Amino acid sequence: MKTITVTGTGTLSVVPDTVRIVMTIKETEKEYDDTIEKSAKMTGQLKDSLRTLGFEKKDIKTLSFNINTEYESYHNEENIWKQRLVGYTFIHRMKLEFSSDSQLTGKVLYILGHSELTPEFSIEYTVSDPEKSKNELLKKAVSDSKKKAGVIAKAAGVSLGDILSINYSWTDIELVSRPVNSMLLSCSAMKRTEEEVAIDIEPDEIRVTDSVTVVWGME
Repeated sequence: MKTITVTGTGTLSVVPDTVRIVMTIKETEKEYDDTIEKSAKMTGQLKDSLRTLGFEKKDIKTLSFNINTEYESYHNEENIWKQRLVGYTFIHRMKLEFSSDSQLTGKVLYILGHSELTPEFSIEYTVSDPEKSKNELLKKAVSDSKKKAGVIAKAAGVSLGDILSINYSWTDIELVSRPVNSMLLSCSAMKRTEEEVAIDIEPDEIRVTDSVTVVWGME
């Protein structure tokens, strides 16, 4: 059977409707147990501060949590370089997502910017239903493949038959826009009261592309 293999490309523009704040707290303690205790305390303090805006503790999701050993180099009495344990550092990376709201976003950033925990944080824009967008993108890619295959078949004087196979890599498509420098946001928010803070940002549409390869029979 004669076949034709065509790769279709789908392109989609999505308007972000969700704000994602990514926060990281970290601290070093000499003892492992103290590090665990400090991580729990700081995480609780961060969640409590965000509860004042109406969020619940379960709204702050953990992205990653690690405890690393810290060493320092030194010369011993024989003037030989050695390493000794300094302590343990925990790194807790979390996210908070909510529907796009410039006033609420500003208040969240204000709290983070004024927190004695000095968390690192960044702001992202995404979509509430990424799977819906990914499925639509895949449909567009298959449709594009069919359209291209039809053009080629017509030019060759044959008819396009059934689909024999589909090859799709299932790539991880990131539906995220990052239009803001988080350090500048923090500095700006620090100069105002919580009530005055508003982040006047209109994120651009998120543009994503994906492809699928389809093998068609030819009649």
